[in-house]
Amino acid sequence: MQSADAQTPAAEVDPRRWITLAVLLTAGFMNLIDVTIVNVTIPSLKADFGATSSEIEWVVAGYIVAFALGLLPLGRLGDLVGRKRMFLMGVAGFTLCSALCGLSPTIDVLIAARLAQGFSAAMMMPQVLALVQVTFPDHERGFAFSLFGVTAGLASVAGPLAGGALISADLYDLVWRPIFLVNLPIGLLTILAGWRFIPNVSPSRRERIDVVGVLLGAATVFAIIIPLVEGREVGWPLWCFAMLAAALPLAIAFIVWERHRERIGATQLLPMSLIRNRHFLTGLAMTSSLFAGIPGFFFITAVFLQVGFGYSPLESGVATVPFPVGVFIASLVSGKFGSRAAKARLVAGPLILAAGMTILYAVVLSIGETVSQWSLVLPLFLCGLGMGITVAPLFATILRAVENRDAGSGSGALQSFQQIGGALGVAVSGEIFFRTVGETGAGAGIFREAFGASILFEIGVFLLLAFLSSRLPSGLGERDDRAHAKAPPAPPVEN
Repeated sequence: MQSADAQTPAAEVDPRRWITLAVLLTAGFMNLIDVTIVNVTIPSLKADFGATSSEIEWVVAGYIVAFALGLLPLGRLGDLVGRKRMFLMGVAGFTLCSALCGLSPTIDVLIAARLAQGFSAAMMMPQVLALVQVTFPDHERGFAFSLFGVTAGLASVAGPLAGGALISADLYDLVWRPIFLVNLPIGLLTILAGWRFIPNVSPSRRERIDVVGVLLGAATVFAIIIPLVEGREVGWPLWCFAMLAAALPLAIAFIVWERHRERIGATQLLPMSLIRNRHFLTGLAMTSSLFAGIPGFFFITAVFLQVGFGYSPLESGVATVPFPVGVFIASLVSGKFGSRAAKARLVAGPLILAAGMTILYAVVLSIGETVSQWSLVLPLFLCGLGMGITVAPLFATILRAVENRDAGSGSGALQSFQQIGGALGVAVSGEIFFRTVGETGAGAGIFREAFGASILFEIGVFLLLAFLSSRLPSGLGERDDRAHAKAPPAPPVEN
């Protein structure tokens, strides 16, 4: 795999890069927490607006759909017009849309604001990983990526915790609205700090956007995401399977078009050099596998604890705290390794995740009419350790195949597959869980059975991820480090 790392020589390393990373992590955390925090507001939204289940669903799903559709084209746009510019525009749009969400007078306005908020997130998030790729030298990049694992783990639990706390506090009788309005001061500080500290890397070329590629890429993602997001709620009608089937010819048409663009020397939305790179494609499959497990698991866990055993949203969030603790510890340790032992960590992390899920499965089968939070500590902590070990080498390995000039495109593809994997995991886990509950009735025993069945799916996903990791070449990080010395110089940095 090629790397762009030597494109950041030691003499040109930005001394403010750690401040830059703090700004990027803040933006990433703001996006991740917004995906989960809305779930706890559903009862309040229904009561406040008298909204239907379909309308409430689109408050949640609209953000995910707009985010997934925008990642690849907006990531590529950052490569062509400037990543700092796109990042700041994305944060500004996200902040403005958060205000619109918090001030929405009707459910229709809220849905529209959430769609725009998701699109704004798609402007900023590909630039986040791309800026880390081009700002940090290789020996620091592993640790930088590990901190994204920390923020992902924290956000997965902080969303329900913060949402439950804010709604319980009912600040100024605003009920659910503060969960959106809290983004305003954070967003404004991120814009100011980003404008001051993020380096302005000049685009390597000025070329036209691949419009046909954007349309074909968006159509492919749309054909996958919509059925996965909507399928369970609408009973998996024929159109869901028709759209999923249409995704394959759309993907083929996209590749054929990108190959044509390469032949005529034009810019591609996703460079053919990446499409042909076996390790990059394996990395995308690994990303989908990892995130097919985690979001679906937390979705089902919240339902299991709150609906099945009467936990409040805040109590449910507290019960899952061992997971981000494990992520935090493992990410810090994993980051110290840099590029070393990347393959070993990519195999070990998913196996630890699978082991944690197996212990959790045994715990679930043994519980009675109540669930003790203490019984969840060990398995969730192990799962967090596995997640933290996996994320840093996974992101670093995938983006190692990407040249600096294409970092936004590669990052957009990475996060697109992350969203597809997450939607797939929620759809499959939800189908397994709710079909079991729906067919059998209600009661603690039924929820135990349903949760146990969904955990078996999670175990299978993480074992698949370990298998894919084992197919990577040995000495992955070390070999790439030796290749870095021959890489071309970096594009100029404008002050």
